[in-house]
Amino acid sequence: MDRWDGIDEQILAELAEHARATFAEIGERVNLSASAVKRRVDRMYERGVIRGFTTVIDRSALGWKTEAYVQVYCHGRISPDELRRAWMDIPEVLSAATVTGTADAILRVLARDMRHLEDALERIRTSADIERSESIVVLSNLIDRSRASGVSDRPSPRCR
Repeated sequence: MDRWDGIDEQILAELAEHARATFAEIGERVNLSASAVKRRVDRMYERGVIRGFTTVIDRSALGWKTEAYVQVYCHGRISPDELRRAWMDIPEVLSAATVTGTADAILRVLARDMRHLEDALERIRTSADIERSESIVVLSNLIDRSRASGVSDRPSPRCR
Protein backbone atom coordinates (compact mmCIF):
# COMPACT_ATOMS: atom_id res chain seq x y z
CA MET A 1 0.00 0.00 0.00
CA ASP A 2 1.50 3.33 -1.08
CA ARG A 3 -0.86 5.63 0.80
CA TRP A 4 -0.59 6.83 4.36
CA ASP A 5 -3.39 5.46 6.52
CA GLY A 6 -4.61 5.11 10.08
CA ILE A 7 -2.84 1.78 10.54
CA ASP A 8 0.52 3.46 9.91
CA GLU A 9 -0.37 5.98 12.61
CA GLN A 10 -1.27 3.13 14.98
CA ILE A 11 2.06 1.44 14.23
CA LEU A 12 3.93 4.69 14.91
CA ALA A 13 2.06 5.13 18.19
CA GLU A 14 2.94 1.56 19.21
CA LEU A 15 6.61 2.10 18.31
CA ALA A 16 6.69 5.36 20.27
CA GLU A 17 5.09 3.75 23.32
CA HIS A 18 6.68 0.27 23.14
CA ALA A 19 9.91 0.67 21.18
CA ARG A 20 11.16 -2.81 22.04
CA ALA A 21 7.98 -4.59 20.94
CA THR A 22 8.38 -7.16 18.19
CA PHE A 23 6.63 -6.78 14.85
CA ALA A 24 4.39 -9.68 15.92
CA GLU A 25 3.38 -7.89 19.14
CA ILE A 26 2.65 -4.68 17.25
CA GLY A 27 0.74 -6.69 14.65
CA GLU A 28 -1.49 -8.14 17.34
CA ARG A 29 -2.34 -4.64 18.54
CA VAL A 30 -3.09 -3.25 15.05
CA ASN A 31 -4.59 -6.44 13.52
CA LEU A 32 -1.82 -7.14 11.01
CA SER A 33 0.71 -9.93 10.54
CA ALA A 34 4.28 -9.40 11.69
CA SER A 35 5.47 -9.32 8.06
CA ALA A 36 2.88 -6.66 7.15
CA VAL A 37 4.00 -4.51 10.09
CA LYS A 38 7.65 -4.93 9.05
CA ARG A 39 6.85 -3.89 5.45
CA ARG A 40 5.04 -0.79 6.69
CA VAL A 41 7.85 0.13 9.11
CA ASP A 42 10.44 -0.35 6.35
CA ARG A 43 8.38 1.83 3.99
CA MET A 44 8.01 4.59 6.62
CA TYR A 45 11.76 4.43 7.25
CA GLU A 46 12.55 4.68 3.52
CA ARG A 47 10.23 7.69 3.18
CA GLY A 48 11.78 9.45 6.17
CA VAL A 49 8.69 9.26 8.39
CA ILE A 50 10.81 7.20 10.79
CA ARG A 51 14.22 8.87 10.91
CA GLY A 52 16.03 6.28 12.96
CA PHE A 53 16.07 3.96 15.92
CA THR A 54 17.92 4.86 19.07
CA THR A 55 18.51 4.14 22.72
CA VAL A 56 17.62 6.96 25.08
CA ILE A 57 20.05 7.12 27.98
CA ASP A 58 18.94 8.74 31.20
CA ARG A 59 22.24 10.30 32.22
CA SER A 60 20.78 11.42 35.55
CA ALA A 61 20.43 7.70 36.41
CA LEU A 62 24.20 7.52 35.88
CA GLY A 63 24.73 10.36 38.34
CA TRP A 64 24.88 13.19 35.79
CA LYS A 65 22.85 15.77 37.69
CA THR A 66 24.61 19.09 37.02
CA GLU A 67 22.74 20.83 34.23
CA ALA A 68 23.56 24.09 32.48
CA TYR A 69 22.51 26.17 29.52
CA VAL A 70 25.47 27.56 27.63
CA GLN A 71 25.24 30.56 25.32
CA VAL A 72 27.97 30.42 22.70
CA TYR A 73 29.40 33.44 20.87
CA CYS A 74 31.46 32.66 17.76
CA HIS A 75 34.22 34.57 16.00
CA GLY A 76 32.83 35.69 12.66
CA ARG A 77 30.40 33.46 10.83
CA ILE A 78 30.18 29.71 11.43
CA SER A 79 27.59 27.55 9.70
CA PRO A 80 25.10 25.55 11.75
CA ASP A 81 26.47 22.36 10.15
CA GLU A 82 29.97 23.20 11.36
CA LEU A 83 28.69 23.79 14.89
CA ARG A 84 26.70 20.54 14.80
CA ARG A 85 29.80 18.61 13.74
CA ALA A 86 31.87 20.30 16.45
CA TRP A 87 29.49 19.35 19.26
CA MET A 88 27.98 16.06 18.05
CA ASP A 89 30.63 13.91 19.72
CA ILE A 90 30.54 15.70 23.08
CA PRO A 91 28.24 13.44 25.13
CA GLU A 92 27.53 16.12 27.71
CA VAL A 93 25.73 18.23 25.06
CA LEU A 94 22.09 17.10 25.24
CA SER A 95 20.89 19.61 22.67
CA ALA A 96 22.18 22.55 20.67
CA ALA A 97 20.37 25.19 18.65
CA THR A 98 21.20 28.34 16.76
CA VAL A 99 19.33 31.31 18.21
CA THR A 100 18.41 34.92 17.61
CA GLY A 101 19.90 37.67 19.75
CA THR A 102 23.52 38.26 20.59
CA ALA A 103 24.50 34.62 21.13
CA ASP A 104 25.08 32.41 18.08
CA ALA A 105 23.91 29.18 19.74
CA ILE A 106 22.60 27.77 22.98
CA LEU A 107 23.46 24.35 24.35
CA ARG A 108 21.86 22.24 27.06
CA VAL A 109 24.66 20.47 28.90
CA LEU A 110 24.53 17.74 31.56
CA ALA A 111 27.48 16.62 33.69
CA ARG A 112 28.23 14.65 36.88
CA ASP A 113 29.42 17.64 38.86
CA MET A 114 30.95 21.10 38.47
CA ARG A 115 34.40 19.74 37.62
CA HIS A 116 32.93 17.56 34.88
CA LEU A 117 30.88 20.55 33.63
CA GLU A 118 34.03 22.68 33.52
CA ASP A 119 35.80 20.00 31.47
CA ALA A 120 32.84 19.77 29.07
CA LEU A 121 32.75 23.57 28.68
CA GLU A 122 36.43 23.59 27.79
CA ARG A 123 35.85 20.94 25.10
CA ILE A 124 32.87 22.92 23.77
CA ARG A 125 34.91 26.14 23.59
CA THR A 126 37.86 24.52 21.81
CA SER A 127 35.77 22.48 19.35
CA ALA A 128 34.96 25.42 17.06
CA ASP A 129 35.98 29.06 16.54
CA ILE A 130 34.36 30.22 19.78
CA GLU A 131 34.98 33.74 21.07
CA ARG A 132 33.35 33.18 24.46
CA SER A 133 30.55 31.39 26.26
CA GLU A 134 28.20 32.19 29.12
CA SER A 135 26.89 29.41 31.32
CA ILE A 136 23.74 29.33 33.39
CA VAL A 137 23.59 26.45 35.88
CA VAL A 138 20.12 24.99 36.51
CA LEU A 139 18.99 24.93 40.15
CA SER A 140 15.74 23.00 39.58
CA ASN A 141 13.66 21.91 36.59
CA LEU A 142 10.09 23.11 36.85
CA ILE A 143 8.73 21.66 33.57
CA ASP A 144 10.43 19.05 31.37
CA ARG A 145 8.53 17.84 28.34
CA SER A 146 11.59 16.43 26.57
CA ARG A 147 10.31 12.87 27.04
CA ALA A 148 6.87 13.64 25.63
CA SER A 149 5.86 11.15 22.96
CA GLY A 150 4.86 13.89 20.56
CA VAL A 151 1.60 13.28 18.75
CA SER A 152 -1.58 12.72 20.69
CA ASP A 153 -4.97 11.92 19.27
CA ARG A 154 -6.63 13.58 22.24
CA PRO A 155 -7.45 17.29 21.83
CA SER A 156 -6.15 19.65 24.43
CA PRO A 157 -8.80 20.81 26.95
CA ARG A 158 -8.96 24.22 25.23
CA CYS A 159 -9.62 22.74 21.78
CA ARG A 160 -12.83 20.83 22.50
